[in-house]
Amino acid sequence: MKDHIPGYSAGRTHAAFRNTASLIEAAATHFEAAHYQGVMALYVRPSEGRTVVLNYDGRQIVDFVRCSYLALDNHPAIVAGAVDAVRSSGTLHWSCARTRLNFASLGELEASLSDLFNAKVITYTTVLAANMSALPLIASGHLTGGYKPVMVFDRLAHATLAYHKGTIASETRVETLAHNDLADLERLCRKNQAVAYICDGVYSMGGSAPIDELRRLQEKYGLFLYIDDAHGISLFGDKGQGFARSQMDELGSRTIIAASLGKGFGASGGMLMLGTVHQENLFRRFAVAHAFSASINTASIGAALASARLHRTNELGRLQAALQERIALFDALMPTAQSGKPLPIRTVHFGDELMAVAAARVLLQKGFYASAIFFPTVARGQAGLRVCLTAGHSEEQIRSLCAEIDMVRDDIRKAHEP
Repeated sequence: MKDHIPGYSAGRTHAAFRNTASLIEAAATHFEAAHYQGVMALYVRPSEGRTVVLNYDGRQIVDFVRCSYLALDNHPAIVAGAVDAVRSSGTLHWSCARTRLNFASLGELEASLSDLFNAKVITYTTVLAANMSALPLIASGHLTGGYKPVMVFDRLAHATLAYHKGTIASETRVETLAHNDLADLERLCRKNQAVAYICDGVYSMGGSAPIDELRRLQEKYGLFLYIDDAHGISLFGDKGQGFARSQMDELGSRTIIAASLGKGFGASGGMLMLGTVHQENLFRRFAVAHAFSASINTASIGAALASARLHRTNELGRLQAALQERIALFDALMPTAQSGKPLPIRTVHFGDELMAVAAARVLLQKGFYASAIFFPTVARGQAGLRVCLTAGHSEEQIRSLCAEIDMVRDDIRKAHEP
């Protein structure tokens, strides 16, 4: 939550800077506690399903941290696709900018993804690289009729979006709005020739963007939408178009969607869904991570091609349905602020940072790993556990996790009773 990082104010602001020194000073003790308690930066070996093996003691634990919401990251067809691609190409990686040489298989992948998502898709090594490429080009005005837009960030926009505010501010004006504050966004649209709104589709700590309302503002004012749907891709739509794309008929010239190939999609890398040939040409010639960096490697290409094939089968729908069943089960056992929503991220509130770290430590000892979240990821005093549910978790694993969290809460409550 960027509004709680020193250097970002809570309301609408023109600030476009970071205060990294103050951030480190304010958050260092929480990170120190998490590392000391052994609940951060774990090294593990893959195991079956949603389990991993701790490197330091060989214990098998159930992982609720990975964002592979459809449990595709170890799907046999996707693993085989990665292996076969490396073998058939005879190389893993070309150290060459994409404006010079590209793997033929990469062209095949981008064509397949473009057909799957009804967009002009360009792939990147990460979603961060995609965002880094897109935001300065939007700020330039080349996608908004020659007018440099006011770049308006949702206050909870992911760090891989907010990080670029300083760069963008050297091009045009930057604003930050309260989360999903459509009234303030509409005021900006009325007062400015061009406005671009930057937000997540599905937010990494839970919740989502109001796509229908944003589209209404787009139709009324010509609002440009840049939506990072990294956590929504594959989970919605008959072809896994994602949370945002599945709610739109056409992208047109005023919507760009960034998404991950490494979360719900189950492969590796990032991508941009573009709506016009003009946008595609601009990005392929001038986007930083396209013109001055290399493509995803052949293993990632092979894995993504295999996932794209899977997305065209009935298995996708079965996995989507299984995920919704797991989410409903968790909500029935462990009510949270996100209960009832079809999104796979749940945050269990503890409040105190050290309590959240301690809870994560106890759960790990019991065989479950959930992320302790604290400032600056969330606001001070809003610490808790972040639980990522997947289609691959068994009902027993979810029931056991919830039972253990309840026991931790009871222990904390008893310890603080007068």
